[in-house]
Amino acid sequence: VSTRPIAGTRPRGTSAEADHQIAQELLADPKERAEHVMLVDLGRNDLGRVCEYGSVEVENFMAVENYSHVMHIVSSVTGQLRDGVGALEALRSVLPAGTLSGAPKVRAMQIIDELEPVKRGGYGGAIGYASYTGDLDTCIHIRTVVVKDGVAHVQAGGGTVADAKPDNEYRESEAKARGVLQAIALAASQPDWP
Repeated sequence: VSTRPIAGTRPRGTSAEADHQIAQELLADPKERAEHVMLVDLGRNDLGRVCEYGSVEVENFMAVENYSHVMHIVSSVTGQLRDGVGALEALRSVLPAGTLSGAPKVRAMQIIDELEPVKRGGYGGAIGYASYTGDLDTCIHIRTVVVKDGVAHVQAGGGTVADAKPDNEYRESEAKARGVLQAIALAASQPDWP
């Protein structure tokens, strides 16, 4: 079983050289490193509840992955499921994902419930498939659009830790939503758009 904590984000540069420079700055940022390490540790703890003792490992620690509009720090946490633990129990062990809840999870979710003016709906949940052989592959429901009553709703957010700067977190959220918003604009500009 595996989980891939993604924490630490920057907008993409305008060239390969700019991307490289931004990635180096991202990896050197103490706030981003601390946030990522915290979430990798949370992922280890989550999988440790359902995996064989001593089997949980961190692979590809703090690799930078580029996406259309942003780059992220990503790690892989893997483990061998204990006998008798099914795919859905494994999924329950990691939800809500620490990258969207924070830590400690229970208290963080209580604070989110108290402070967020709008419920998250599917945002932060899981989308995926379960096979007849018992395999389960999911991803976190982010960077998506929900259309209700002809209105497109896009949600985005950033990790807030003790030394976070609100303006930076706001810009990060904008960068995360930009790809989805541009996709909506492109679709809306097509002649067959409803």
